[in-house]
Amino acid sequence: MVVNTPLDSTQNLMEMGETLSDAGVRSERRWLTSLRTNRFAVVAGIVVIVLVLMALAAPWIVPKDPKFIDPSLRLLPPGPGHRFGTDEFGRDVLSRVIYGARVSLLIGSAVTLFSAVIGSVLGLLSGYYSRFDTPIMRLMDGMMAFPSILLAIAIMASLGPSTRNVFIALTVVYVPTIARLVRGSTLVLKQQPFVESARCVGMRDHSILAKYVFPNALSPLIVQCTFVLAFAIISEASLSFLGAGVPPDEPSWGNMLRDGQKLIQRAWWMAIFPGIFLVITVLAFNILGDGLRDALDPRARER
Repeated sequence: MVVNTPLDSTQNLMEMGETLSDAGVRSERRWLTSLRTNRFAVVAGIVVIVLVLMALAAPWIVPKDPKFIDPSLRLLPPGPGHRFGTDEFGRDVLSRVIYGARVSLLIGSAVTLFSAVIGSVLGLLSGYYSRFDTPIMRLMDGMMAFPSILLAIAIMASLGPSTRNVFIALTVVYVPTIARLVRGSTLVLKQQPFVESARCVGMRDHSILAKYVFPNALSPLIVQCTFVLAFAIISEASLSFLGAGVPPDEPSWGNMLRDGQKLIQRAWWMAIFPGIFLVITVLAFNILGDGLRDALDPRARER
């Protein structure tokens, strides 16, 4: 009969940890390789990086002050002096489009970050603790019963139009989406043998959630965050277009679309250029999210 000593058990655990670590490294390399072989995802990633760099460098690369008004230059068509033309107040459309990327990406990123944090906490609590599941999920279901844009408009009507309130409204709108996703992953993960083993050795719940449950739920969360970011950008533009978003003087794509819609037959460039940038941005994030989903899903990698 072979008796395992404590030293042997410790050595076996160390070997198992090294094996799992090597498997994790190989898995990471596989999904990175899969993502690189997806040409559409690579192009979308490059577009996203260019847009982010453009937004960050906006104060240094804009040709004109986006808020400078010159009535003598109003409604000039695209030309050498103004590549994207000017609007009804003589403001440079190219400069406003570049600053619009700054506003849209800032709001979209902030909404995604806070929605992911709050939604993850609610999803982990709901999925891991049965006593929290019903109240949290019924609240999330009630919020998701309303169309997202209508709920955002209702919140903005209560708070008033401002950049901060747009961030608050959209965060409230997209928290339920993240919470339900994390809850579903948590319900599956808490039944796994490694989580039950951690409970048996006396590990506290918050350590189990932080070390085992949440890291394994991170892959679908990352994919969902790319879609939330795209939807948040569209929602911000929609709120601004309806006059319930950022202040009218702010150079956001939604404000520019609203102003250009009134003069679409006379000055088509006022709406076309911000619309093109909005479509490209949202499409790039959606394609990148699809690529991440295919790369992070083992079944999709095998197919």
